[in-house]
Amino acid sequence: MEINEKKTMTCIICPMGCQLEVTKLSGAGEAPSYSVTGNACKRGEAYAYKELTNPERTLTCTVQVAGGASRLVPAKSKAEVPRDMQLECMEVIKRLCVPAPVRAGDVLCEDILNTGADIVACDDVAAV
Repeated sequence: MEINEKKTMTCIICPMGCQLEVTKLSGAGEAPSYSVTGNACKRGEAYAYKELTNPERTLTCTVQVAGGASRLVPAKSKAEVPRDMQLECMEVIKRLCVPAPVRAGDVLCEDILNTGADIVACDDVAAV
């Protein structure tokens, strides 16, 4: 195995904020593997691997409301969305307009861009 690169990152899974040092290892014709140090728990190792191979984030936004006491309702993705798709998702959300009333937990957009994540309301908006 040879070392290809080292990267330092801060784990954001818990409030400890461990400073992780991740070493990418690979051999001829093999898929890369990662060695993680600096983590106080196993979650840090899983976070580093996921962050390097398939980073995802919860998407937070506002959605337009038609006929409501408020013009916008705060919303978020129910599941994490691939980080490289967040701008595309925001383009879809920007064109979205839902009718009032809206209740917290209502699904405003199902399975946005086939990511498996629903966009759900985080607050109530009464109809006027």
